[in-house]
Amino acid sequence: MPAVNKAHVEMRNQSQVNGDSDMNQNLSFNEKCYALLKKIHKGKVTTYREMANAMGTKAWRAVGSAMVKNNDLIITPCHRVVRSDGVIGHYALGSDKKAALLENEGVEVENGRVKDLDKYFHKFKH
Repeated sequence: MPAVNKAHVEMRNQSQVNGDSDMNQNLSFNEKCYALLKKIHKGKVTTYREMANAMGTKAWRAVGSAMVKNNDLIITPCHRVVRSDGVIGHYALGSDKKAALLENEGVEVENGRVKDLDKYFHKFKH
């Protein structure tokens, strides 16, 4: 990647993480989802609905669609998004891998569900 493009990507990524509202206005819906995901720390999870609410929309299914299209599973940790009932849901590498990743980060998962969603829940500032 040319240095100029790499610098632009780095600046954009940093703006997304810092919540730079001017930059966020230029992001696609999916990019806004990915920027929010980067704010969720290891050992925490959020829901599709919470992410939608944080973006000022009720389009929680669109959040799920954005997770499916995530091409960078390491930088953009979509495994930290679960259903509102605590069920971990689908993952590009399989539900078992999603459960293993969450457990490795300290989130208790039992029978495909976050054991105590309130304990691990990340709430965004709206």
